[in-house]
Amino acid sequence: MSKFLFLDFDGVLHSTKDHAAFFENVTSLTQLVVNYPIQIVISSSWRFQFDLTQLKSYFPQQIQHKIVGATGKEVVDKYPRYHEIKNYLKERDKSLCDWRALDDTRFEFPTNCEQLILCNPNFGLQKKQLDILEQWLKN
Repeated sequence: MSKFLFLDFDGVLHSTKDHAAFFENVTSLTQLVVNYPIQIVISSSWRFQFDLTQLKSYFPQQIQHKIVGATGKEVVDKYPRYHEIKNYLKERDKSLCDWRALDDTRFEFPTNCEQLILCNPNFGLQKKQLDILEQWLKN
């Protein structure tokens, strides 16, 4: 079964409080995902400002091929990021795939969304989230 990781940037790949360190957590994410068959989809709002080639350029060459797309148009509804992800999967006939979302915004997802790996926006991706992600990737 294909595994998809939906990736937010702000509050995940870097802290929302320290913009001097953009993408400071990319290295730790890269070190983890490089060895697993995973497809990464950008779910960050950055997708509205940059095309996929530009978004990929923020990542090391060794994982750029794993970045397969970005979620589509913005959903204005309850749990918007969750619905954007579900729409992406439905449009590609991947509704039965296994997926996770690295995100820092709880209200973007239903309360008990098992696929959400929640990051603290003040720190972004940390060991706790990496451990959860690795456990999922191993199974």
